Amino acid sequence: MSDLVVIGFEDTHKADEVLVRLRELRREYLIDLEDAVIVVRDEKGEIHLKQSINLTAIGASSGLLSGSLWGAVVGLIFLNPIAGFLLGGVIGAGTGALSGSLSDYGIDDDFIKSLSETIPVNSSALFILARKVQAERVLAELSDVKGKVLRTSLSPDQEKRLQEALTHPTTLAKQ
Repeated sequence: MSDLVVIGFEDTHKADEVLVRLRELRREYLIDLEDAVIVVRDEKGEIHLKQSINLTAIGASSGLLSGSLWGAVVGLIFLNPIAGFLLGGVIGAGTGALSGSLSDYGIDDDFIKSLSETIPVNSSALFILARKVQAERVLAELSDVKGKVLRTSLSPDQEKRLQEALTHPTTLAKQ
């Protein structure tokens, strides 16, 4: 089961920095990120979403590959594999991009939009959907991060420990 954590930050760049650090921790197998979204509210109050997984690009690239291969096979039947390869690639890329843009993966978009309306101007929030986390090590690695837990699916005890680590990083070092 995945856990959802939304952390708010007082500046617009902190969520990006924390996501970069979480990706480094993922390479060390300390956290398994299923999805992550950064929300930034600029000085004008406009909200900007940064998805960590671009499903449109993934769909287009996989559609290009499979469409090209199938097009070449069909082109061999009609004695023109190059035309089949090109036509299949174009059609495959288009349908893959369309299916990628229509699919919803990870954190619910409506939830992100509704919660992003509540963050203050000149601030950011990081939405994290994680499968497995080695909590002690991840919290220790992020001990200098100052943030506020906005929403979570963690247990009340886990949420309290996370908020304490984000608010008072020295208490984690003493434990």
